[in-house]
Amino acid sequence: MAKSIFWSRTDTAGSEQALFTDGDGLAARGTLLAVDPIPFTARYRLTTAPDWSTARVEVEAEGSGWLRRVTLERAASRWRVTTAEQGDLDAALTRAGHPRSGLPGTDDPDRLAEALDVDLSGSPLFNSVPVRRLGLTSGPADMPRRITVAWVLLPGLEVVPAEQIYSGLGPGRVRFASGTFTADIDLDADGYVVRYPGLAERIDPR
Repeated sequence: MAKSIFWSRTDTAGSEQALFTDGDGLAARGTLLAVDPIPFTARYRLTTAPDWSTARVEVEAEGSGWLRRVTLERAASRWRVTTAEQGDLDAALTRAGHPRSGLPGTDDPDRLAEALDVDLSGSPLFNSVPVRRLGLTSGPADMPRRITVAWVLLPGLEVVPAEQIYSGLGPGRVRFASGTFTADIDLDADGYVVRYPGLAERIDPR
């Protein structure tokens, strides 16, 4: 039976629900809702290999008058990225006083060659993948682990390489850093986010 986790966003009005199985790697599907920079819904499917390296991610983002899709699939140490678009996201952003979005996907998938993980912006679930892959769910404080991820930006679904650092801080906590941003993330015993300061908090049934 699939497990379910629900998070409430703390950086904006929004939420995420993920349904997943994790007996032999991770197979997950989920839905994110957010109002910034404009209201949108994003639906994703995520599949990892047994070692928790990401094998495939599909994301569809939709708002008033627009819809975008991106698929990332890793095989033979290379990423294949495909996209589709309907409507005009840039027009919706401009009307709301925000800058135009980048194009969905990437024009050079080879820039992602070093990435073993995909990070979907605003999604706590995607932080658990490198945590599990690097073995940071338990044990004493660990040395910082520097990784490259394929970062999928919402709502436009532009895909860019990004450097991130994960450091185990002892059981149930890791430090995440990217650029000048740092957060100490609380995890449950299986490595799933309980509290991500400045992003989201897990909401359990009463």
